[in-house]
Amino acid sequence: MAAYLNRLHHISLHVSNVNKLAYELVSQYKFDLFAARLSGQSRQLAFRKGAAVFVVNERPNQPPLRLNEPLTGITNGHSFDLNRDNVGKCGGDRHVNCLYDVTPHYSVDSACNVCFEVEDVERSFKVLRDHGCDFLVPPTAVQDDRGLVTYMVVKSIVGNVCHTLIDRTKYKGSFLPGFETVSDSSLDDTSCPVTHFDHITYACSRKATPQVMQWYQRLFGFRRFFIDSNEDVDEGYVLNQDGVGLRLTAMEYWKCSQKGIALNFTDKKEPTCKFVIAESLPEQGRNQVDTFLDQHRGPGIQHIALYTQDIVSTAHTMAEAGVQFFSPPPAYYTEVGKQQEIEEAGHSPQMLAQHGILLDTDVRQGPSPQIESRENRGYLLQVFTKPIFAEDTFFLELIERRGASGFGEGNIRALWRSVQAYMENERGEPQGESTPENLQSAHH
Repeated sequence: MAAYLNRLHHISLHVSNVNKLAYELVSQYKFDLFAARLSGQSRQLAFRKGAAVFVVNERPNQPPLRLNEPLTGITNGHSFDLNRDNVGKCGGDRHVNCLYDVTPHYSVDSACNVCFEVEDVERSFKVLRDHGCDFLVPPTAVQDDRGLVTYMVVKSIVGNVCHTLIDRTKYKGSFLPGFETVSDSSLDDTSCPVTHFDHITYACSRKATPQVMQWYQRLFGFRRFFIDSNEDVDEGYVLNQDGVGLRLTAMEYWKCSQKGIALNFTDKKEPTCKFVIAESLPEQGRNQVDTFLDQHRGPGIQHIALYTQDIVSTAHTMAEAGVQFFSPPPAYYTEVGKQQEIEEAGHSPQMLAQHGILLDTDVRQGPSPQIESRENRGYLLQVFTKPIFAEDTFFLELIERRGASGFGEGNIRALWRSVQAYMENERGEPQGESTPENLQSAHH
């Protein structure tokens, strides 16, 4: 039995300079700051773009909460018994440093909490407890005049990544209890139509993939998603030539697609969010996965993909606002057949090259495998931002899918080389420290 997940609720980032990242998310990435929780010991800001929600937490310099340590103070002096069936009630948040999360004792900025909605936190807690999980926060109830939310936080098997499981079916507010509304209306920026998180990529140590896959399958009912039709079941999707040493394995959590849950930005069923595990292969030498592991001090979330309905417009708008993107090798756009491929997809090679956007064609199975028609083609467009923290760790991806469900197998080589070239050029250069004086300037 697994603790099945309903949907992705938000992703938390812990940073040392909340003001700086807040400025960049709003001014450059065009997110809307819509809710905030500010107290003497905690600063938590919630940003939204479509159904993609980031919660940015300030990293304080204090000891972390130890695994399975009772959470006190939030229930008027009563700690939790992890063997009890009831949950604690909370009418306020004065004594809690970080609601719906934990305060990590981590030396670098990091995206480290993926929060999911579940139907029953208590049931999920019992299931995960039976599997021997480490709980960072036991089942906890938080309420205000708009209702009640129950949540818990469990440590994952991937580095510093944890998962908040939350039940907000009894809550009528715009976000979560404890947060005050900053903006009632989400900005409808048609030039930057990001709608949701498309996928999350973990950077993991070599040979860690099978254990990570088994953990998510056993505890949360994740299932394998094959990146390529010829992908080896055990080995995953492997690129191990021409200077690229990479293993990718994907999985997805969406189990109940038949429910057809609707979101406010689409008439279709709620989209799935896939997880990708990336690990380096030793044959090709050090690469960006190794760099991430070194500078992040261990495995973690390497990048998050934002789905956009118009990647050209989105990339252009963000670039004009100061976002810097990785550029593939110039030869990418002059490869044999690539210009025709781009034009057949309805795009200009020059326009894609201007923003470093890559395009991959996904030929879907038609009535006859021998007949390839335009109706059976899907297209995937992608571009990566440069790292958004001081270290060469976490970055964002823009992705547009036009009938393609994979990850741009034809683009992976070019994306890898563009990131690798940046890492090689930047490695060894001193990183500047974040200061209040540079809040109004671009990060890169």
